[in-house]
Amino acid sequence: MTEPSRFPDVMLLAAGLGTRLRPITDSIPKPLVPVAGVPLIERVMDNARAEGARRFVANAHYRADQLLAHFGGLLKVSREDELLDTGGGVKRALPMLLSDPILVMNTDAFWPAGSDTPLARMLARFDERTDMVLLCVHPRDAAGFARSHDFCLSPHGTITRDTGAPVIYGGVALMGKALFNNTPDGAFSLNHLFEQCLERESLYGVALNAPWFHVGDAAGLATAEARLVAPAAP
Repeated sequence: MTEPSRFPDVMLLAAGLGTRLRPITDSIPKPLVPVAGVPLIERVMDNARAEGARRFVANAHYRADQLLAHFGGLLKVSREDELLDTGGGVKRALPMLLSDPILVMNTDAFWPAGSDTPLARMLARFDERTDMVLLCVHPRDAAGFARSHDFCLSPHGTITRDTGAPVIYGGVALMGKALFNNTPDGAFSLNHLFEQCLERESLYGVALNAPWFHVGDAAGLATAEARLVAPAAP
């Protein structure tokens, strides 16, 4: 990082249409959908704030005015007239992000407040040999996720296609800005950067040691709410 003692700036991916959460998202953007009374984006920000995050930037497209009104100017917003996908959205917002590396967080996945501190482990894992560190989730800890896994996590912390424990991408990536140097100016997915880092064997992962909730559809929302409000076991 340009300032070693500074926690990275956080880029919140909040521009999606949220079509799988209709009809809820017919009237509000997906990041503002409440989960047990707390908007999704606030739960994600709480995860980051708990470990030291202070500066946030969000991209916005669908019902962007509602997102702006929700934060009342307390959050920098990169407004997209046309959707730029995950990679294009981050690249557009880079001038607003002052740290290097940066944290990129999806706004539809989170872990219960106070249950783990994975961002500190991600920061500790990032060094000159590392292009990117991803938050990984063991399938047994995941709710609201349909696929079996995304990658494998080796005992040495490297992410591979087929060596190590099967893991899910947990929606948080720590990355240097230089990764965007040769990327398109329009829409593109962060998945392209993941693949490039995989090929260079410079993609690392840190496992979450907590339950993980993905709120991608109505079933995922219902599961998250049920588990969050369930009484603790004696």
